[in-house]
Parts: sequence; C-alpha cells; structure tokens
Amino acid sequence: MKIVTSLSFRGQCREAFEFYARVLGGEITAALPYSDGPPDMEVPEHMKNWLMHGWLQIGDQAIMGADMDVHWAPGIDKPKNGFDVTLHTHDVAEARRWFDALSDGGQVVMPFGESFWSPGFGSLIDKFGIPWMINTNPDLPA
Repeated sequence: MKIVTSLSFRGQCREAFEFYARVLGGEITAALPYSDGPPDMEVPEHMKNWLMHGWLQIGDQAIMGADMDVHWAPGIDKPKNGFDVTLHTHDVAEARRWFDALSDGGQVVMPFGESFWSPGFGSLIDKFGIPWMINTNPDLPA
C-alpha cells in the first residue's frame, strides 16, 4: 500500500508542482490538462490549461494534485484546514533549506527552530495556500 496526498489548487497546480520539484528535488511524471480530457467533457475556457491530474515523484514518495474551480470544489477558495504536508529528515540543514524555500512568499506559522522533540521544526503555509510542517528526526536513516 502507498498513501499519497492529493492537493487541490485553483489554477496553480502546474506552478506549484514545478516549485515543489525544484525545492524537494522531485520530478513531475504526469501533468494532464483538462484540454486533454475526453472530447465530450465540458470544460470552461479559463480551465483548459489547468491540470486535471498532476503527479510529482520525490524518491519513493509522491504528491498528486489537480486544479479545481468553485463549482466542482466549493471550498477551494477558502484556506486549507485540517491537514499539513509533513516532511521529515535526519538533517537539520536540509530541513531548514526546505522550510526557507517553501515559506518564501508564504506565511510562517511556527518559525523553524529547536523544539523539545526535534533539533529543527517549523510550520508554514506556502504561497499556494498549502500548509506544511518540516520536522528533523535525527534517528531517521541517512
């Protein structure tokens, strides 16, 4: 079994996945726009280049994503709530790099620093509205 987080955007999925690929060292292996859907699938003109399906492979992990409009996902224009994409590493410097890059243009929720459970932890909402937690766990394998 593999559990994969699927993120929803409002026209920014491709941009977000390109950003995440640069920051996290991943590869976009699928980027299917709505314009490539079945001929009888009605898609508003402004959504033709939005992604119906995106897949970002990062090592043996992945993130899925898609663009949604309010008539398909009524809460898409509201802040994301009730989840965080969480990254874990054994390396404090790597965690700080991820945190700094992902928080650029976004909002820091908890500044990156030492906590009672970790030598480096922070949380943020990135410029696409996605909440992240970055955690250092020195006991993870290198």
